[in-house]
Amino acid sequence: MAPEAINPDDPRIEHRFLKINDDITYHYMLAKPQTENPPPLGTVLLLHGWPDIGMGWRFQVLYLLSLGLQVIVPDLLGYGQTSAPDAFVEYSLRKMSAHMAHLVRDVVPDPSNHPVILGGHDWGAFLAWRLAIYHPDLFCGVFSFTIPFFPPAPTVVTLDDFVQQNPIFGYQLQNANGEAEAIGERHLRGFINTMHRGVSSDGESAFDPYVGLIEDRLANVGPSPLMTPEIFEHYVQEFSRHGLHGPMNWYRTRSINGEDETQLAAAPTNKYAKTTTTTPTKFQFPSIPAMLVMAGKDSVLSPQMAAGQEQYFSAGLKSEVIADASHWAMTHQPDEANRLIGEFVKQVLGL
Repeated sequence: MAPEAINPDDPRIEHRFLKINDDITYHYMLAKPQTENPPPLGTVLLLHGWPDIGMGWRFQVLYLLSLGLQVIVPDLLGYGQTSAPDAFVEYSLRKMSAHMAHLVRDVVPDPSNHPVILGGHDWGAFLAWRLAIYHPDLFCGVFSFTIPFFPPAPTVVTLDDFVQQNPIFGYQLQNANGEAEAIGERHLRGFINTMHRGVSSDGESAFDPYVGLIEDRLANVGPSPLMTPEIFEHYVQEFSRHGLHGPMNWYRTRSINGEDETQLAAAPTNKYAKTTTTTPTKFQFPSIPAMLVMAGKDSVLSPQMAAGQEQYFSAGLKSEVIADASHWAMTHQPDEANRLIGEFVKQVLGL
C-alpha cells in the first residue's frame, strides 16, 4: 500500500503566496508539524520537475512531517498558481535560484540556526544543484531524483549542439521551438496523461524522447497510472491557468544558463567547496552531504548517467537506484523513495 498522500484541499497544508517583485509571485504549500513544541527539527524545500507541479511531491509531504520536519513545496515559475512570465529570460537557473533563496529566507528567517535540506526532481533537481551552488550557506544537504550533477561548463553549448551530441534529448528541441506547446495545449488532457506514463489500449505512448509529442496519438492515450481522478483533474486545472508557454520556457534557456555558468566554471574552486586548496582543479560542489537517486526504468535518464559523480562531492555522495521506478520515482515507487529520503535526512540531521 502506498503511503498517504496530500490532496489539493488538504487541511494539513497551508497555501501561501510570496511576491518576489512587481511581476513575479510564487504560490507554495507549507506543511508544519501539528505541534510547535518541540519546534520543527528542520525544513525541507522540494522542487518539482517538468511537466509537474508541487503536488508531484504529494507522497513525500506527510512522511517528512512524521519525521518532525517542516516542508515547503512551491509551484515553480510558469506552473500552477505561480506567475508565468512570457519572456524566457526570466527562467534562468540563476534568477530562479534567487527566487528560491528569497522563499527560504521568508519561511526560515535564520537558516544558520535552522537546518534546511533541498530536494529536487527532473528540472527541479537541476535547479536544486544550481541553487546550492549560488546560495551555499542556505542548505545543509541536497538530494536529487533522476538528474545527476552536471558541473558548470567553461563554454556555452547551444541546445542544437546538445541535442546533436545527445539525440535522445530531441524532444527538448520540440519543447523549445513552440511545437510541443501548441500540441499540448490542443490536447491538454492527453498531454498530462502521456507525460505521466499513460498509454493507448495497445500500449503505445504519444511521446518519443528522440522526437517529442506525437499529436495523432494523444487522443487515444488512457489515464495516467500514477494519478487518481481527483489528482488528474487538479493537474488539468493548474495547467489550464497559464497554458504551457511557461513550462516550455525552461527549455529555451540553455544558452542563457551557459553564459551564467561560465562564470561559475572560472571561479576558484574553494569559493564554493569551502576547501583550503588554492589550486584550481575540477569544479567542486559545496561541501554539504548529497544524495542522487536514479530510476532503473527511466527511458531517458538512465542510471549509467550517474557514473563518476563522486568526483564532484568533497562531502560525499550517496548514490542510489530504485530499480523498478520510472522517471516519476516519487509517485511510481513512493515507499522506496520515502525510505531513501528518510535515511538521507536522518543522516544529515544526525537523527
